[in-house]
Amino acid sequence: MNDPSTARIVSLIGEPACTAMLAPLMDGRAFTAGELVRAAGVPAATGQRHLALMVEGGLLRVTGIGRHRYHRIASPQVAAVLEGLMQQADRCAPALRAARPGPRDEAMRRARTCYGHLAGRLGVAIAQRLEQDGALVFDAESCWLTARAAVALAGLGIALAPADAALQRPQRAFCRPCMDWSERRAHLAGHVASTLCRECLSRGWLQREPQSRALQITPGGQTALRDWLGPPLWHQVMAH
Repeated sequence: MNDPSTARIVSLIGEPACTAMLAPLMDGRAFTAGELVRAAGVPAATGQRHLALMVEGGLLRVTGIGRHRYHRIASPQVAAVLEGLMQQADRCAPALRAARPGPRDEAMRRARTCYGHLAGRLGVAIAQRLEQDGALVFDAESCWLTARAAVALAGLGIALAPADAALQRPQRAFCRPCMDWSERRAHLAGHVASTLCRECLSRGWLQREPQSRALQITPGGQTALRDWLGPPLWHQVMAH
């Protein structure tokens, strides 16, 4: 249905199972259908049907990454409408099950490698810092660095090679978003992200955990990364 009626949209939002699946998505994260169905506590077939209707109604959009399909709020405008309705109904709403994706291991959730680049809360925070600086632009399912990237990374003591400074929507292998397993927000993948990971390891800011993808942030790394990320994002990285 390309032009769903207002009544149909309202009926979708008013369906308790739909509300339960929308709630975990309101902070900008993305979840698989199975995770949202479990959060709603409904049968799989029921949950899948509701998700399909919300995609059809324009409330959600689906992104395919590898073999996984992630659901997220369709747009900031949709999120604003949903937030207002949920705030109004908050006092009467039943307790919702929390959707908690990814590993249980706190070290893995804080910082880990993902195919040679940084993931977990640290990887997401780095991407957010670059975006806040205007050095990184996310656009639907892609991203690219801007002319501000060299200055932003220089603040971390990392210099882009001259060949890397051609920042007009580079090739996918150079810079691309990767959905974070635990955070369900994008961290940065590709050539630049791999360079960041190597530099953090070679400078001793991060250390590999034995027989694990988890990375330990060393005291030196805590100083360097905290100063560059700033208090809000650093708190996000270190929060349990």
